[in-house]
Amino acid sequence: MKKSALLFLVSAWVLFVGKIFSQNTLNVTTHKRVFINTNMKEGKKSFFGWGVFPDAKEDIRRIKMQVTLAHPDSAAIAHWDYLDFIYLRRTGGKAGTSRDIELGRLITPYGSSFTKDWSFTWEVDVTDFASLLRDSVEIEYVHSGYEPDKLGWSLTVNFAILTGPAIADPISITELYKGQFPYGDKNDPIENYLKPIPVTFADDAAFGRIRIQQTGHGFGPPDGCSEFCSRWREVIFNGKVIDRRDLWKDCGSNPLYPQGGTWVYDRGHWCPGDLQNPDCYDVKADPKESIIDIDMMPYVDSIGEVDGKEAITAYIIQYKQPNHRFDVAMEEIEAPTNKQLYGRRNPSVFRPVIRFRNVGSEPLKEVEIRYGTKGFRNKSYKWTGRLGFYEETTLVLPGPIEFNEGENIFEVELVKPNGKKDQWAADNRMSSTFKSLKTLPLDFVVAYKTNKKPEENRLFIINEKQDTVYQRNPQQGKPDMLYTDTIHLKPGLYEFELTDEGGDGLEFWAEPQQGYGYLRFLDAEGNILHHFISDCGNGQFLAFKASPEAKLDSTVSQHAFFIYPRRTKDKLELDAFLKSPQKLRVQFTADEVPVEIHEYTHFKSGTFEYNIGYLPKGRYIVEIYVDDVLIHKDRINRD
Repeated sequence: MKKSALLFLVSAWVLFVGKIFSQNTLNVTTHKRVFINTNMKEGKKSFFGWGVFPDAKEDIRRIKMQVTLAHPDSAAIAHWDYLDFIYLRRTGGKAGTSRDIELGRLITPYGSSFTKDWSFTWEVDVTDFASLLRDSVEIEYVHSGYEPDKLGWSLTVNFAILTGPAIADPISITELYKGQFPYGDKNDPIENYLKPIPVTFADDAAFGRIRIQQTGHGFGPPDGCSEFCSRWREVIFNGKVIDRRDLWKDCGSNPLYPQGGTWVYDRGHWCPGDLQNPDCYDVKADPKESIIDIDMMPYVDSIGEVDGKEAITAYIIQYKQPNHRFDVAMEEIEAPTNKQLYGRRNPSVFRPVIRFRNVGSEPLKEVEIRYGTKGFRNKSYKWTGRLGFYEETTLVLPGPIEFNEGENIFEVELVKPNGKKDQWAADNRMSSTFKSLKTLPLDFVVAYKTNKKPEENRLFIINEKQDTVYQRNPQQGKPDMLYTDTIHLKPGLYEFELTDEGGDGLEFWAEPQQGYGYLRFLDAEGNILHHFISDCGNGQFLAFKASPEAKLDSTVSQHAFFIYPRRTKDKLELDAFLKSPQKLRVQFTADEVPVEIHEYTHFKSGTFEYNIGYLPKGRYIVEIYVDDVLIHKDRINRD
């Protein structure tokens, strides 16, 4: 009998320990490849979907909302950067309560130049709403805009849910501000809408999280507010400014590039093709009534044609004390990774980049980090510093990043925060997949054609010792010149970078006055080893391996095309180069309907001039087919 009791206790303990340290990832998809389009009469259109989330008894650690846009299966892709909202609507089934909670907002990209295989995935943390994301939940995606309904996107919304003990137990969610408020109207100032809000904390509340989504829209004269003007915002708690920031975002480094419109222009706290991360501030609970206020930079539109609007949604989420004292969590592996959000700096070779967060109540002062590529010996690094509760940091780890040919797995583990055992170790580990580097020959040619502003561009290559082994500085280039620099490297690992101080790349369709440039790596026979994108905003990056055994990559296209100017009243030119004589078709389309077609047989290289002055003003797509296969696609404007 005693033996049976002992076996029962041991089994119960195993189950208990398993529950403590087990963590699963659940996926709840509410919209799966749903075709979304606009309603031109209303200017917006809703798309609803239901998901079955964990019930209230199951512990939820984190929730990330993943939003994917793709080219529609059987329709033309949409063109414009419109403001879309994702709302949590009914909970508890169809007869349940409508919550009207904004989970996130996405500004659609300029899609006209995207091909049929295009898709892009963004993600944002929505754990603050975990108390409502339970059982049957209705999610509404609101797509705005005035495009023809035959244009659209394929939409997928998925919630990746990590099970495990909550970082802190939520108590309540209270709306503070919600609306699109005028900015610059002297007769109706924005402070009429951003009045101080009194908040009473629950008796068991330890802190509140102020969560703000804000984007600026409209661009009337004279200042372009609020889309194209920088302005500051203050967040005030109990009379103290806890944050002041410029509501401005650099769009030239957008991971989704190039796009068919003015994607490189910096904007009012957003960029085209971006799921916005909220601004969050934790404040200590006060037994007395607290006051929360948002103040915007004073501004009056001097012309009086007020067009500026601030789209603001803000909540305060009250929480109990954090559940653990010593607790860290991996947030992201930014390099190396195959994730599209970090594609501008990947594959990477010299510097792993990670983000981690302190989710324990004690300030984090040190943590050991073990990391490396699976199949290789792990490295170790001790981080020291200070992170308060829920603060995060981005860390560049000592390299290099080892790899095998093909797909690789990079692993990171956080160990012993403050020298203590982590009280929830399941989210201390993270892995990412990444591809091996491109292999180039030891000798190759950098073919660099400058645009009319070469003073904005710098090219350089660094080796494993961080020595610069090649560079072409801005003062070394003249406008509209082709430079062919032959590079001789030793076997090893390298990183190449092109920077553009103007933030508009070597070519940008909306600025034909800057001319066009291009950049390619060629082998000794003139074969193309690597194409760089001219419409690249702030620049381009390539990590590579130099080897005497390098072979020409058959997957790299040997075709090259350039259309200039892409903004014209009448004439434009196409420079085209094919590796061998083939059939070429150049097709001008409007909303995927051909309006002009040119066909050439046995073509290898040459320059064509086209006059489109007779076409109606507007946006067109140039499609280039080689032997009836679509190879290249560009957006142009007939002004």
